[in-house]
Amino acid sequence: MRQPVLSLKGRALRYLSQREHSRFELRRKLSKYAEEGDDVDALLDFLEKNNWLSQERFAESLVNRKAARYGNSRVVAELQSHGVTGDALSDIKADLSDSETARAVEVWRRKFGTVAEDAAARAKQMRFLLQRGFSQRAARVAMQGNPDDDEFE
Repeated sequence: MRQPVLSLKGRALRYLSQREHSRFELRRKLSKYAEEGDDVDALLDFLEKNNWLSQERFAESLVNRKAARYGNSRVVAELQSHGVTGDALSDIKADLSDSETARAVEVWRRKFGTVAEDAAARAKQMRFLLQRGFSQRAARVAMQGNPDDDEFE
């Protein structure tokens, strides 16, 4: 049996029931299905007014999903690609910077676990952490492998 065709609002609610979306992302997804006469921006305004669509919840959700595995620059870049800007982005940057070193240590510990013996191994570990978006300072501290150091806890 064939599924009924969803309205634009029904499709938006289906997307939002699966996970949080940014306004930018939801507009992009819905515009594929918009027909003549459909006003996607008006629908998005309606969803925000009823608190079904929230940039703050989306940003918090994305940070919770990504922060444990990625560094500040990677998380912030993803937020910016989803249209999160302004004060919300500044607040998130400040919150992330407080825990970056501890997160880098945890990622390093899960991947490598032991301090590199030679320059090639150190370079490999550094590249790994930098590609994950961690700062050089956080990567250097993580590669020291001192779990008892209070500096990053």
